[in-house]
Amino acid sequence: MLYQIYEAQRSLMEPFAEFAQATSKLYSNPLSPFGQNPFAQRVSASYDLMYRLWKDYEKPVFGINTVNVDGTDIAIHDRVEIDKPFCELRRFKRFTDDPTTLTRLKGQPAVLIVAPLSGHYATLLRDTVRTMLKDHKVYITDWKNARMVPLEQGEFHLDDYVSYVQEFIRHLQGIYGNCHVISVCQPTVPVLAAVSLMASRGEATPLTMTMMGGPIDARKSPTAVNNLAMNKSYDWFENNVIYRVPTSFPAAGRRVYPGFLQHTGFVAMNPDRHASNHYDYFKNLIKGDDVSTEAHRKFYDEYNAVLDMDADYYLETIRVVFQEFALVNGTWDVINDEGGIERVRPEDIKTTAHFTIEGELDDISGSGQTEAAHALCYNVPKSRQKHLEVKGAGHYGIFSGRRWREIVYPQVRDFIKQFNHGPGVPASGKRSIAVKATVPADKSSRRQRATA
Repeated sequence: MLYQIYEAQRSLMEPFAEFAQATSKLYSNPLSPFGQNPFAQRVSASYDLMYRLWKDYEKPVFGINTVNVDGTDIAIHDRVEIDKPFCELRRFKRFTDDPTTLTRLKGQPAVLIVAPLSGHYATLLRDTVRTMLKDHKVYITDWKNARMVPLEQGEFHLDDYVSYVQEFIRHLQGIYGNCHVISVCQPTVPVLAAVSLMASRGEATPLTMTMMGGPIDARKSPTAVNNLAMNKSYDWFENNVIYRVPTSFPAAGRRVYPGFLQHTGFVAMNPDRHASNHYDYFKNLIKGDDVSTEAHRKFYDEYNAVLDMDADYYLETIRVVFQEFALVNGTWDVINDEGGIERVRPEDIKTTAHFTIEGELDDISGSGQTEAAHALCYNVPKSRQKHLEVKGAGHYGIFSGRRWREIVYPQVRDFIKQFNHGPGVPASGKRSIAVKATVPADKSSRRQRATA
């Protein structure tokens, strides 16, 4: 009932939010009689803050229309390349009428950015995408809000996540011959699994794999996020954070981890900082500091926009990554598209170059958690491995903001360029699927396995 209560409350507050926005504009307009009041700016700021605290935050758009490359403005058009039930593979196509620039763009590497499915939309990586577009052909996984996916589309499991990543990698390989993969936070685990399984089958694997701030081994330097996932039982999560989508949405009846609960958890991690940010926003509105207020709006338009996650996927992630540590223990079995069970063996990766990146002050994925990937992929030559700890950077700083653009990105760009030419597809051109057992590939079998 919690989801239904939340939706009822949100619907009730919606007209008050609209009223607060209108009143704020009324008092801030110098031509309005209310705007002549000596306290008008303060009143307007108060109502504006109310509006932003009460409003419903919808999915933002990427809004990347142009990118400057060596002094030339390149037009960007993003489009959906593959539409899956729970994810869209989005491509950022670059256009220019300058022949020299066009030739250079055509020869640049193709990169698949796997965005996290952990509460926020893929637009959280807007700065990552915009920066990467200067030197790469860029694709990104744009995950859908589970409450918008009708029940007839089936469930979504961690195994499905791995399968999606493999399909997207093969899609880029089919177009460009090969590609590079970047995973940010949560997807470092399923991406490493996807590439491991491809290597075990004898498929061509990506030329490079860059893993940024992810819980490859959550036992190392556990954070508050890790401790919650590790110290609460699987049943606790299923009984306390999983709810059914209300009838007002296309996915009515689907079991999900609601976005509003996730947002509450995000804010609870640093309540004082968020309170301070909102108070500073209020003061900047009064002062008329348009630059600071606009920066606040942009950040919280993104931060407050959250999505629901399918319950099966979320619970399996808790179990596999944070409770069983199945990847590092070598006990993770994945059901493939053919219905077979495959063991995830990172040691089978031999050619894909690895780059792990961590933030010194990361309070989401602690120190050493991402770097642990190197020990798992011990058959990759040391000359094809690299690790970077970004001094002074928190979790978001390694993929967004000044440190990302000035410190991290130049090294990511150079790493991709260094290994942009590698081994191609197997001589046979065929995929050999090695399975340990055969089970039905339907969704019901995966549900039974997830709850076993």
